[in-house]
Amino acid sequence: MAAVLSAPLASAAPEPPPTPGWTVSGDEIRWTTSAPVPLRDAGVEFWEGDRFLGRARESADLRSFTVKAVLENPAALQVRSAGKRLDVLEPPSAGLSVPELPALRPQADVDPGKPGPYATTTGEYALDPVELPEYAAPVEMEAVVVAPKGAPGKRPLVLLLHGRHFTCYSKSDPNQIRMNWPCPSGLTAVPSHKGYLKAQQLLASQGYLTVSISANGVNAQDAMTADAGAQGRSSLVRHHLAKWADWASGRGSAPAAVKSAPAADLSKVLLMGHSRGGEGVNRAATDSLTPPPGDTGFSGPVRWNIRGNVLIGPTIFGHNPAPDVPSVTYLPGCDGDVSDLQGQIFVDQTRGLSRGEALHSALYMIGANHNYFNSEWTPGQAEAPAFDDFWPGQQPDPLCTPGAPTRLTAEQQQTMGATYLAASARLFLGRDESVLPLLDGSGVRVPSADPARVLSHAIGGDRRPFVVPDGPTGASGSARVCQQTSRDVAVACSATRSPHFVGFRGAVAQPERLSVALKWTAAGQAGVITPSAPVSLNGSRDLALRLAVPPNSAASKFGIAVTDHNGLRHALGSVSVAGLPGSDRTSSLWAQEVRVLLPSGVGRVASLELVPESASGEAWLIDAHGWDKGLVPVVPTRLSRVDATTTAVAEGDSGEQTHNIVVTASGNGTRVVRLFYNEPGNKPATKLVTLASGENRAEVPVTFTGNTKWGGDVRHPVMVQAISNAVVGAASGGLLVRNDDPVPSLTVTPVAGSVAEGGTLKWRVTLSETADAGIGAGGSPVAPASGTELSTTDVDADWFLRHSGQEPLPSRPLSSTGLRPFVYIPAGETSFDLEVPTATDSEAEGEEQLRLEFDGITPTSPGFEVIGKVTEAV
Repeated sequence: MAAVLSAPLASAAPEPPPTPGWTVSGDEIRWTTSAPVPLRDAGVEFWEGDRFLGRARESADLRSFTVKAVLENPAALQVRSAGKRLDVLEPPSAGLSVPELPALRPQADVDPGKPGPYATTTGEYALDPVELPEYAAPVEMEAVVVAPKGAPGKRPLVLLLHGRHFTCYSKSDPNQIRMNWPCPSGLTAVPSHKGYLKAQQLLASQGYLTVSISANGVNAQDAMTADAGAQGRSSLVRHHLAKWADWASGRGSAPAAVKSAPAADLSKVLLMGHSRGGEGVNRAATDSLTPPPGDTGFSGPVRWNIRGNVLIGPTIFGHNPAPDVPSVTYLPGCDGDVSDLQGQIFVDQTRGLSRGEALHSALYMIGANHNYFNSEWTPGQAEAPAFDDFWPGQQPDPLCTPGAPTRLTAEQQQTMGATYLAASARLFLGRDESVLPLLDGSGVRVPSADPARVLSHAIGGDRRPFVVPDGPTGASGSARVCQQTSRDVAVACSATRSPHFVGFRGAVAQPERLSVALKWTAAGQAGVITPSAPVSLNGSRDLALRLAVPPNSAASKFGIAVTDHNGLRHALGSVSVAGLPGSDRTSSLWAQEVRVLLPSGVGRVASLELVPESASGEAWLIDAHGWDKGLVPVVPTRLSRVDATTTAVAEGDSGEQTHNIVVTASGNGTRVVRLFYNEPGNKPATKLVTLASGENRAEVPVTFTGNTKWGGDVRHPVMVQAISNAVVGAASGGLLVRNDDPVPSLTVTPVAGSVAEGGTLKWRVTLSETADAGIGAGGSPVAPASGTELSTTDVDADWFLRHSGQEPLPSRPLSSTGLRPFVYIPAGETSFDLEVPTATDSEAEGEEQLRLEFDGITPTSPGFEVIGKVTEAV
């Protein structure tokens, strides 16, 4: 079901301003705002109560958002982004207090934020654009290069990819921001790729060759791709890497900015991706190790080695991290865009997929927002309009409002971001383990990033899994094994927002997503966790635990003990964890890494015990590993690649049809994946699939019956998640059953078209025949051609509030409000009574009129209107 935004002609007439509110036209649902909505990398989602309808496609002017779905209850429509409502104002909790910042950690032995010995040079290149599948307009091949001067030999390459931002703006009108590609006449392309110059200059001074690439062409066209543009961004990254591989072997064809720089060492490549760029470079790493089947986005040989990824406030809609490519993920504590901090999945979901040797680190950055890592998205620095992404226009937040002591300035945030990018480059490209304590949970700080508070934890490296909660894990005492994403409070880990508990969109349940919840009402109530079998921790120096406590809570102290396979208990000491600063708008329930020394000779360990010292409290253990200093060599496993496919078929006029939704797999060995899909009746379902060696596909049958009734297009989705010995490329697919029947005709008959004050205006809307899907249309009041218009106080106050979200006072004409009454005829029915209850008053107003204009019941159907009259009460 691939669709894209087409690039409008420069001479096209300006679009008329859309009417704010909801519009339902057949199976097309649209939400429109009165002003452009700043673009969100997290995406705009439509929900019907707790039912996910889909990720919305935005209009070029960023004022309308559209999803195609079969609607059941228009009154339950919601707009969300990363778990937050966008269509209502959600006030903060009363009386919220935020503690002071945590104390600065001890200083590390090295400071990767200091400039290196090289002067730098900056240049740009612009090559012929490339054509990518699912994108109507070619995508630009443009970049800014910052390189060291005089650095000997070939230099490691750092490629940077920005996230999803609006693409075009007017230099004369700051309200003119657009989502087009190429930009229409009179508008200028937003130079998002120039927003990391500070980081590039630091890296280049240290001897790295850096290139930051533009992705406006992807951003403007990815709204209706199944993976939100991840594959397109991967293809774009690989096209640039292929060019750098060409230039490394033959400098004659290189642009001037490249010729003046040292040659690139393509055996040492680091990718940095911001926001959706993070998901894009993750996919590029996967695609470089295991190319997509039938890859038409990039077909050349892989002549590079990606040694690591740095992911800044990333999305990961597919929950499909590359397990054998080391990574560092930034989690901005005041992220107002990807506010659920779903990038944590780049760490947590790599467990069990491969050998677990690659280091995957998360950095929780207190007081950082989403946008300011990019100077071109930062007010006062950007060329185009820019904004603070943390809840603009909402109530002040005690933690993240600019000026709060817990909030970083843009300059502080950019310095911090550049410093930790440089640390990652030293570790992944130079194998310099002196910077490892900054990234692996060792609890040290780097002076160049002061006064920022950056906390880290990690998995992989020289760690041995001990407690990684799974089905057979046992828990007793104050501990219980809990489900991270369940909505059942009896088994769920917590209702508090946590990066560790971000669900996979479309998944009804994720049985493999488990943690350990601890809750105690008296000191000494121990929680005991027992793996399915004793685990050897020989060779480990410490026991490392990732442990979370509620935000803003006082420090909780735990005694830690283990029991070996002989039943001998070993007390290991104690750890203390204090809650991170948080508010009701942040995802601050995040696990901090704590360690205790393992005595020699412990041998195989059968259970872990946590003994709280406080009188009461709660905590969550994400996992525990045996830990030793340093890294181990990472040899990527040639994992099986799994991809969900998308197929479209016609409904037909009669008869039952069965089609299979196919998930393809490559590779050998036993591979385990979990599928999420819908059973008949739109009932969410899931199943675990084990593919034996030689099996290369899993199938989900879908049965439907064709007829001659209009029903809209119906999508039967399938999502796939890797469990072991596999990596997922395309995580979402499905079967699209296309409607091939005409929409019923519609008639409107007045039932009570004229009433006295206090009466109810009523019209009957009738279809010529029943339909297989609900049919709806939204209306808007317009001023009558003549006479007096009804005001907000002339209609029932509750009815007006329910259909407009506004209070009736002060009294004003209905046509000046956002009133949006709905006509909605459920599937199988043929009529709907549209009612407008009026109110009585003591004023002598004479006859008043109401005129409502409704959208067509499909995007191509003509609209209709109703006119009512209200006379004085007798």
